[in-house]
Amino acid sequence: MKRYIILVSTLLLITSTTQSCSNDFLDVKPTEQLSTQDLSELNNNVGAESLVTAIYAKFLDWNISSFAWIGVSSITSDDADKGSSPGDAGSDKDLLDALTFTATTPSFKDIWEGNYQAINRANQALVYLPQLTNADQSLRSRLTGEAKFLRAFAYFTLVRSYGGVPLVDHVPVAGNENDRLMTLTRKSKEEVYAFIEQDLKDAIALLPNKTAYTGNNIGRASKGAAYALLAKVSLYQKKWQQVIDNCNLVTGYSLTPDFAEIYKITGENNEESIFEIQGKGGLNLPGIQQYSQVQGARGAGGWGWGFNTPSQSLVDAYDAEGDTERRNATIIFRNSVLYDGRVIPATVENPYYNYKAYSSAFTGSDDSDTNIRYLRYSEVLLMKAEAMNELGQTSSAIPFLNQVRNRAGLANTTASSQANVRTAIWKERRLEFAFEHDRWFDLVRTGQAQAAMAANGKTFVVGKHELFPLPSSFMLESNGLSNQNPGY
Repeated sequence: MKRYIILVSTLLLITSTTQSCSNDFLDVKPTEQLSTQDLSELNNNVGAESLVTAIYAKFLDWNISSFAWIGVSSITSDDADKGSSPGDAGSDKDLLDALTFTATTPSFKDIWEGNYQAINRANQALVYLPQLTNADQSLRSRLTGEAKFLRAFAYFTLVRSYGGVPLVDHVPVAGNENDRLMTLTRKSKEEVYAFIEQDLKDAIALLPNKTAYTGNNIGRASKGAAYALLAKVSLYQKKWQQVIDNCNLVTGYSLTPDFAEIYKITGENNEESIFEIQGKGGLNLPGIQQYSQVQGARGAGGWGWGFNTPSQSLVDAYDAEGDTERRNATIIFRNSVLYDGRVIPATVENPYYNYKAYSSAFTGSDDSDTNIRYLRYSEVLLMKAEAMNELGQTSSAIPFLNQVRNRAGLANTTASSQANVRTAIWKERRLEFAFEHDRWFDLVRTGQAQAAMAANGKTFVVGKHELFPLPSSFMLESNGLSNQNPGY
């Protein structure tokens, strides 16, 4: 799929209404606006596939996977600093870094709108796929599974970020009061998780294994991706046995022997990869909008904006563990030479940059060929280890932890008690997944956030910062139908 982002002209009529004269937080176009002629043009295999490819394409956009997302998921945490130049706030990255954000902070609006726009595209696909009777039934079945996976993926971002959110499970119809209420009324966190779980179970029944995808379709959601995401959803709810059960069903994957290889173009969609957002660089080719550029080295000899820089806390965490392999694959240092021979001079503004966002071929381009790795087999191993340890199966959990450590060139853990193994697993997650958009959420779900933020010079307010604020624009639109999160 990396080289196959097709948006046929008819489809653009459905999905390109993001910027309208309305301030609605959803990218909504009522079903009545797709004519019989439009359906006829889509009624083939290419048209059916394009409906779902449009959902993937949304995850390349600036407001869902790029500047706002690195701020919300990384700069907030102890793994990253704002970076850039002292006088460049990056719109609101200084507020995110200091945890002084509010409901008017722009990044929260971007993440909210971007994910709901992806959800709306998924809902559109689920409406129209059954009507495309000239397309192969087996293809439409698989595409339905992909749409449900991607909808679940977007809702998982929303529920981790905001808690309970509106559940929009179909394309709202203009003028329908029930649909208006649906889009403006929050459901509970538990209801959202239940919805995600059902979407993933539906997807599992329809999706093929990763090996079924070849050529242009490599990178599409697979059965393994749905099982892995379902395990992660269970992890966040502390449903430990379900975590183990779903991890056991993620088969056919293995650890990449060389950790650094994962983040090169040659490592994309490899044996460890379970799900990645696919980017392609070059003129008029779809990459993740400015994802690499905004995180590239800044200043003389640099190529980017310099945001989302590794913190000294993260560097120290690698050094304390003697973890040079993952440190050197995660962090670009001043006065170093990258794997492709690029020299990082002493003149760049910041001492560290995010290596995992680096593009060798399209270094400073708006659209680069870097993928975002979201689910890897190492996470399946660590999720299983964490769940087993929480169920008192500590001795059985340790070998899974050690597999990840050994791949990084580290010795087996010395931890043996349940408490110490728990801490070791949490530490391993930090070193393994730095800058893969999980650290903030890991700190919150494990109760480490207040202490970790304090150690990094930030104030985490218990009872407030566990959730981000709902965007003020949505609160204004809801007009009392939804309550703001505590503390905002």
